Amino acid sequence: MYPRASTNLKLRQTIDDIHSQYLNSTSTPLEITKQYLSRSKSIDKDINSVLRFVDDLAITQANYCQSIIDEIGIKEAIDKYPLFGIPYNLKDNVLVEGQIATSASLIIKDFISPYSATIYKRLSEAGAILISQSNLDEWAVGSSTENSAYGASHNPFDLSRVPGGSSGGPAANVGSGQSVFSIGSDTGGSIRQPASFCDVVGIKPTYGTVPRYGIMPLASSLDQAGPFTNNVQDNISVLKVLIGKDILDQTTVESNRLESDLTNLGIHNRDDSSNKKFKIGIPTQYFVQGLEPQIRDAVWSNIKALELKGHTIIEIDLPLTKYGLAVYYTTMTVETASNLQRFDGIRYGSQIPASENFEQYYTVRSDKFGNEPKRRIMLGTFASSSGYYDAYYNKAMMVKELMTKDFNSVFESCDLILAPTTPEFPFKFNSKTTDIVKMYLSDILVYGANLTKIPSINVPMGFFDFEDKQLPAGIQIMGPEYSECSIYQLAFEIESQRIES
Repeated sequence: MYPRASTNLKLRQTIDDIHSQYLNSTSTPLEITKQYLSRSKSIDKDINSVLRFVDDLAITQANYCQSIIDEIGIKEAIDKYPLFGIPYNLKDNVLVEGQIATSASLIIKDFISPYSATIYKRLSEAGAILISQSNLDEWAVGSSTENSAYGASHNPFDLSRVPGGSSGGPAANVGSGQSVFSIGSDTGGSIRQPASFCDVVGIKPTYGTVPRYGIMPLASSLDQAGPFTNNVQDNISVLKVLIGKDILDQTTVESNRLESDLTNLGIHNRDDSSNKKFKIGIPTQYFVQGLEPQIRDAVWSNIKALELKGHTIIEIDLPLTKYGLAVYYTTMTVETASNLQRFDGIRYGSQIPASENFEQYYTVRSDKFGNEPKRRIMLGTFASSSGYYDAYYNKAMMVKELMTKDFNSVFESCDLILAPTTPEFPFKFNSKTTDIVKMYLSDILVYGANLTKIPSINVPMGFFDFEDKQLPAGIQIMGPEYSECSIYQLAFEIESQRIES
């Protein structure tokens, strides 16, 4: 287990916990911010989920919160600013003006962002307080956070194991109580897989609901940001702040209806959500060979409990799932090669000195990119090169469209899909680094939602005895585009089942 810092904070607080302290006058935003900074600096020595702390920015934002209290009062402040005084963490591929952002890569080691991501602005406007920027697999390519140029992050529940990836840093940060929530990005499961490994709630929203402006791109047609939280209610509260049309991101959609529905869902308590009964599809293809028996049994236990509560359970078929790995890695590597071509050691971060010869220009990418980004750049360059584009990328696009039709067809017969999030418990360091395909298969149950642009959430199921350790595992809920409210309603029930047990 992770060490606990000597503060008076409950180990993993929620937004309501912090707001209650403010309303009861037992803490101020500045006190809470300093406590979280101190706590995180102590805990993270062993976990390495944080690349850098932003103390000055955090204190400035905390003082601003206090000025709001002085002006309009604490109750009015919380009513007006939904994330008022809440300390949080950002994945280090989200830009914050005036702050370093590296995406865990050496090639932009000293890059200072000249502008802020839209989601950071929205979080600041909602009253949240940024305290740290977190570790990730370099350029968000990986499933374990072992690919960071600044050292691997560790799972908070067993330091010999990975926290997942590529958003392993944000997930471990929240799971270890270092922040109330964090923001990650999900290109092929990079929120949901680490959420499962770190016992937190993590959602990949419908593509286009959360602006990507100011988030360093990996695969632009797949990338989507979303929150990590300690419970479902907090996840709703944070996502509601993030969503909405952004004139700086042409892929975003107007989300007024979704925001209204999320607000109404948040007003009602979780018991009310059980009034709606869903038809839930169980995909046979997601109960794959190699699925850990304890995870399989826990998922089926949840399914049976939901059936007893009146939900209808049906078996569904997603036959193109078997092609998902090839489609995902073809799409993602081609777009990755395109997006990463701009990083050459000249235009961002520390520049090549003018006195050096041109050979340095050609070798900087080889020296400064890690093995995994280089591998994906080469795969993507090959798949998109002359003579191979039709055979690989265009073919992948065709199958991707057919997969979307598969999911849409299934959603004509069921409301939501329920499946394991990962086929395994958090694995040990270096257990997959020499077998790249084995590492890629770690995301086999989650990238389908990215290819088809649908929302998907991980809900923790609890801890299980595995190899003499107590390790977490999660269950995944998927729904059609813009069905986040239905997904959250079912997530509330699964969460309550864990509490009841």
